This record gives sequence, structure tokens and C-alpha cells, in this order.
Amino acid sequence: MKDYNKILVVINPMTDHQPALARAVELASKSNATITAFLTIFDFSYEMTSILSSQEREAMRQGVIDQRESWLAEAITPYAQTGLNIDTKVVWHNRPFESVIKFAIEQNYDLLVKSTHEHDKLKSIIFTPTDWHLLRKAPIPVLMVKEHDWPVAGKILCAVNVATEDEEHSTLNTKIIENALNLAAKFSAQIHLVNGYPGTPVNLAIELPEFDAVSYNDTVRMQHEQRIQYLANSFNIPLENCHVEEGLPEDVIPELSQQLDAELVILGTVGRTGFSAALIGNTAEHVIDSINCDLLAVKPDGYKSPLED
Repeated sequence: MKDYNKILVVINPMTDHQPALARAVELASKSNATITAFLTIFDFSYEMTSILSSQEREAMRQGVIDQRESWLAEAITPYAQTGLNIDTKVVWHNRPFESVIKFAIEQNYDLLVKSTHEHDKLKSIIFTPTDWHLLRKAPIPVLMVKEHDWPVAGKILCAVNVATEDEEHSTLNTKIIENALNLAAKFSAQIHLVNGYPGTPVNLAIELPEFDAVSYNDTVRMQHEQRIQYLANSFNIPLENCHVEEGLPEDVIPELSQQLDAELVILGTVGRTGFSAALIGNTAEHVIDSINCDLLAVKPDGYKSPLED
């Protein structure tokens, strides 16, 4: 896989604190990548001011853009001493996710970084429609940043799917692990693999009294363990770092990430269209709300964003 040489950071216009930018700087400092701090702004009131001429509206709009450009230039000044190349870009657009993805595609970025929002009173993470659109439609890896440090020798948890041997899932597993290896080398991190497997179907146990639920469960578990160990061996990942747990991935992954105190969870989003797009690997949508660390979502090879021409 190619390294993260060009990083696009989505800036939050509502706060001076920018965790996504801080994380991008941390990543870029390990590989001398370039960073673009990207801010989308829009105000319907400027579009709706019918008493003004189009020139006056344009002047007002440009005034807002100039103001935000100054603010953004100030936001990146704390990182001036890093020696990194940090550009800024302010865009007027009424659909932030669209402007971000199109810019990322046009300028060939390798990684998209965005922070999540924490509800002040509930202390829980809130995912905005923009977050979901980026996860579903961005053709490049998307790193969702939470307030969680990345210490040296930390842990990266890869959510792999070994339930099927089809080529799409196999190549996606490889891509997930390659991203983990890249980051692990930079931060001296440990890589762990996790896979959830379904328990015995309750209706089978009820309808077929002679059905041996324990034996069935053991067989399924053993099959998953063999496959995950084979995958680990392919990338020289220690077998003790393989975790096979009974349960749904959206339950197993957050639980294990908390047990390990992982810095990062990496998973794949299948990115299909139609009905299955609503499920975006629905694992991702359920997991992202539950984990207390950063999440990196990667797409399968050949994925084409619906926003691409």
C-alpha cells in the first residue's frame, strides 16, 4: 500500500481546538507528509438576501471567506515549528461532505482525517450526517479522531472477516492489515486481529432436539480460529494477538478495544450501492459509536465513490 503522503484534514469551524489537525500532524511528522487543513463554510442568509444585488451578495460572501481564512491561518500557527508543509483551503459549499470528497479525489489525497463531536453533558460521541457521508462515500481511508492519545508501543486492533473466503473480503482483510502495519511501524505499535462469530441459532436448538449445539459451536469457533491464525501467519502477527469471540462484530470489537485499551480500530466498509449501502458494512456504523478510540475505515480495492465523475 502507498504511504499517507498527502493528508486532508476536515476542520471544525465551531471550535479552536482541532484534534484532527493535531493527529494529522502527529502522523505527518513520521513520514514528512503534506497536510491541507480544509474548511467548508456556508450561510443560507447570504444566499437569501434578495434586497441585495448579486455583486453585494458576492462581496458579503467573500468577506466571510476572508474572515475564515484568517481564522484558519491562525489555527495552524501552533504547528509552524514542526517544519511540516501545512496548507489551508476554505470552500463555500452547502454540502460539506461533498466538497471534502470531491477535493480529496481531485487532489489525490491518501488519507482523510476528521474529529468526532462529544456531547458536553452526556459525554458521549455524536456522529453528524457529514461523518456518515464521509465514511460511506470517500474512496480513501477515513480516520475518525477521538480524544485518545497514541502512545508509543500502543495497540492497533484490526477487525477482520474470516467467515467467508470470497475474494472481496480476503483483499479487504489484507488492506486493513497493511494499513495497520504501516502505522505500527511508525508508532512501534502492536497489531491485534479480532473476529466475531455467530453463536448457535436458537431456532435450530429448539426445533431439532437431537442437534448438538455445543459441538456446532466448537466447530464454528475452530474454523474461525484456524482462518484468523492463517491470516496472522501471513503477516508475521503473533498468534497470541488473535482474538476470536462469539458474538456480533458490533459487540465484540468495542469490548475488545476497551480490554486492550487500543489506540486505533481499523475496519473495512464495503461501500456498496442500493440497500446494502444503508448497512455500510453496518458493523462500522454500530462500532464507531461504541469505541473509545480512533477509527480508521478503509474501502475495498476498486471502490468508486458515487461523487466521482
